[in-house]
Amino acid sequence: LGRGLSSLLGDAPAITQSTLTTNASGQAEAASASGTAAVVPGRNVRPLPIEWIVPGPWQARRSFDTDELKELAASIKSRGLLQPVIVRPHPDQPSRFQLIAGERRWRAAQIASLHDIPAVISAFDDKEAAELSLIENIQRRDLSVIEEAEGYQALLDKHGYSQQELADIVGKSRSHIANIGRLLTLPQSIRDNLIKRKLTMGQVRPLIGRDDAEQLAAHIMKDQLSAREVERLIKAGRQKPAKPVQAVEKSADIKALEIRARTELGLAMRLDWDERSEKGQVVLKVTSLEQLEDMLEKIGLGSPR
Repeated sequence: LGRGLSSLLGDAPAITQSTLTTNASGQAEAASASGTAAVVPGRNVRPLPIEWIVPGPWQARRSFDTDELKELAASIKSRGLLQPVIVRPHPDQPSRFQLIAGERRWRAAQIASLHDIPAVISAFDDKEAAELSLIENIQRRDLSVIEEAEGYQALLDKHGYSQQELADIVGKSRSHIANIGRLLTLPQSIRDNLIKRKLTMGQVRPLIGRDDAEQLAAHIMKDQLSAREVERLIKAGRQKPAKPVQAVEKSADIKALEIRARTELGLAMRLDWDERSEKGQVVLKVTSLEQLEDMLEKIGLGSPR
């Protein structure tokens, strides 16, 4: 993916071989080769107490499957944590570290009752940390499309990336960045169902910009429509219905003929007449065949007796 994790990790300043200690205030420190203490800014793997680590504000992923966490915790108990998390010193809490990558592993390690967790301690700034956190999640396919879109949007809004720069970093096309970003304009209920994976990007993309998006989304979930079926549904809805025939005020002559027919024939009659074409139709309403025969006799068309 674009620059990749190894490229980003290579940007962090290295640190001399050292071991973590704790000063009197509980601040994480490293005893350097010269014997002096310094807050750890490097990228060597070190064990950190789990309670020293807090999630970073740039974490795009908001939904963690409980069953998957329990499975990972069982694996950690059996084999240990094979890959370290990535952290940086907390800028406001000296005794804490902000988690940049590996929140799922960190959560599972807590379920597994680990006291310490291996961590790569680096000195990333906010922009680099947000970039690394998003790339790691995309590489692992951990994010829903909404979480991915929100991660991109945060980098665009807060750190001034262009869509093309962001596409190059994460290894996606610029059109992918633009298209997935449009999902954030959907109603919150639809975005929530995308996060829960009850809907897919293909299913909801045709709903963008529609006033009836929520009703259509409910229909999609209820009937389990495929993305292709949704497209057909939307296309069918765009077919313009036939224009209703405008009711034309009848002239006095037409109305008089209708009244005369009702009076002389004893039937309800409607005369639809087009003045432009000078053509029309007569509609007679009868309640029985006998009534129709009576009317035919009155106009000289009755059957011979």
